[in-house]
Amino acid sequence: FLFVSCSTYSEQEIQDFDSQISAYIKKNNVRFDKSSSGLRYFISKNGEGKFIQYTDSVSITYSGFLLNGKCIDFQKVPVKFAVRDLIAGWKEVLIMCKKGSEVQMILPPSIAYGDHKLDNIPQNSILKFDMKVWDVK
Repeated sequence: FLFVSCSTYSEQEIQDFDSQISAYIKKNNVRFDKSSSGLRYFISKNGEGKFIQYTDSVSITYSGFLLNGKCIDFQKVPVKFAVRDLIAGWKEVLIMCKKGSEVQMILPPSIAYGDHKLDNIPQNSILKFDMKVWDVK
């Protein structure tokens, strides 16, 4: 998860992704806040201490899914990442979190992997992640 998307999308594409995300949220009757980037997030546990910064490293566990429910990645043992090296959507979420935070997020392709084709992630995929922050350094 150390890629940065450089893709640009038309307003229509951005609206289409947002519509798909809205339909998923409505269908599953879940609550998410929305940022200006299109990120949908729900912080289910706030954590303690200072907010995470771009210059920090975090130890996290996570599960990642396509919107159809297919698991694309998971990490049950905490792994360490430099925040600045992560995809845009993760960076955006992490700076709202503290040590011990638990968050769910839905990322449109523009803040995920864009049009990059990865082994188990199709191009232009909307991704859902469940993440827990175990430590911040």
